[in-house]
Amino acid sequence: MRPPDRRLGFRAVINNTAPVTSRTPRDTRLRLVSRQPLAAARRAVGARRRRSAPRPPEGVPPRDQLARQARACLSEAVRLARWADGTGLSPVSAAERAAAELRIPVDRVPVHWDRARLAGLIELHDGTAQPGWRLRAWDRDDSAVLRGWVALFDAWSLAHPAPDGADPVAVGEVVVAAPQFLSVMHLSSGPVTVPALLDLLRRRIAEIRAEREGAAPPDGAAAESAGGAGRDADRNADRNADRNTAEDLPALLDWALDGLASVGALTRCAEDDRGRPGQAVLTPLGNWAVWVKLEQICVAAQSPAGNIEQPAEDMLRGCARLSPGEARAEYRAWLAARPTGPAVAELIDAARGDDALIRGLAFEALRAVGAPAEPAVREAADEPTLRPYALLWLAEHDGADPADLADGAPGVLTREEATWLWVDTAAAVADHGDGRVLVEHLDSAVQRSVPELLEAVRATGHPRTVQVLVALAAAHPDPVMARAVRRAAFQVHTGEV
Repeated sequence: MRPPDRRLGFRAVINNTAPVTSRTPRDTRLRLVSRQPLAAARRAVGARRRRSAPRPPEGVPPRDQLARQARACLSEAVRLARWADGTGLSPVSAAERAAAELRIPVDRVPVHWDRARLAGLIELHDGTAQPGWRLRAWDRDDSAVLRGWVALFDAWSLAHPAPDGADPVAVGEVVVAAPQFLSVMHLSSGPVTVPALLDLLRRRIAEIRAEREGAAPPDGAAAESAGGAGRDADRNADRNADRNTAEDLPALLDWALDGLASVGALTRCAEDDRGRPGQAVLTPLGNWAVWVKLEQICVAAQSPAGNIEQPAEDMLRGCARLSPGEARAEYRAWLAARPTGPAVAELIDAARGDDALIRGLAFEALRAVGAPAEPAVREAADEPTLRPYALLWLAEHDGADPADLADGAPGVLTREEATWLWVDTAAAVADHGDGRVLVEHLDSAVQRSVPELLEAVRATGHPRTVQVLVALAAAHPDPVMARAVRRAAFQVHTGEV
């Protein structure tokens, strides 16, 4: 017997179970084997992920310790966000009341409120502040906490505004250059002197300007006829700007270091009495965040199957040919190259299509997104086509063991939803698998007998019901069983449900 096709690992039964061959289908009991083969596939994918995940560099604390540090860094922002949620008031307009009740300085209220928004603890909907998903998950989900802190880390230049009168162009150049000196600090594994950071900053800004000046000129005759006088004026302006920036660069570096220190990414040590230069060193949180971003760059540059530039549906279709572990790596590479929000929306849109295999793979890819996908998945649960997949995703995200989602996921899916999912999965198997796998798929139904299953399938209203039943009848080795399935297909086709 040739081995089953494992490309359908997200739902296909892969155990070597015997087909149902009773000659009396009205009495046939479906075998009560694992009714959620997806759970076993997810466990296998999770094991591969745990074995292959890159290890943080030596000295980086475990995630739970990092999460405790992030919670401490944002503790006041969390308190303020919860106060706003409980009172329905904006701390901006009720700063004195918030300061009095929370016992924080009134001048710090806008700062912590700003951090709450930047960390995703508060979301604005039609101008009204509402608690974000990270605030709801703050006490129980370390990933949500770390993602919230990283969001604040990414927005350090907004959390710590530039000095008054600073050249906006120079400020932008420093923000663009900051990742390079942060990377050097990470690789140094210890303090770096401020003069060394200033030298790195100068070099990087020079590269940025060289890249900008080397950009292709505008097309067309108008650009060519602008004249030498205009170009000379631009060069003079650039020289003046360069001179001003060179003078301001030490102050802008101080601003950048102070801003990164204010969000907990690094600590500073001033010049001492002996004239030794000041230093800066990454905190454990900052060291971990820079490492994560470097890893993301590496993952994005090493798309295993070359699907990183493809739209979501094409990427998922390419992943259907991969093993679960390879597909997981491809999902991560594809996601690392895109902003999270649009990527999640694109995956859900792909799941709305006609191909059930793509639908299942889309939700597997959303598992690689994790908590940031939760709001969109909750909205998807309102769509009948996506509802069973979304409910299983949410149950697993809320902490349910995939093994506990077996046997039809009692308490998560109704019998009707579980049956709809069975038909949808059968459609994927019929389109992309072989007949034997479709016959084995019978064992994953929640119903105890074939007649009961056929009655439930006819009532689902799934658009692929007829095709699924016809394919199952053609594949089943038992003529009596095949005839019963074929009769059910005819009844659905003619409306005799």
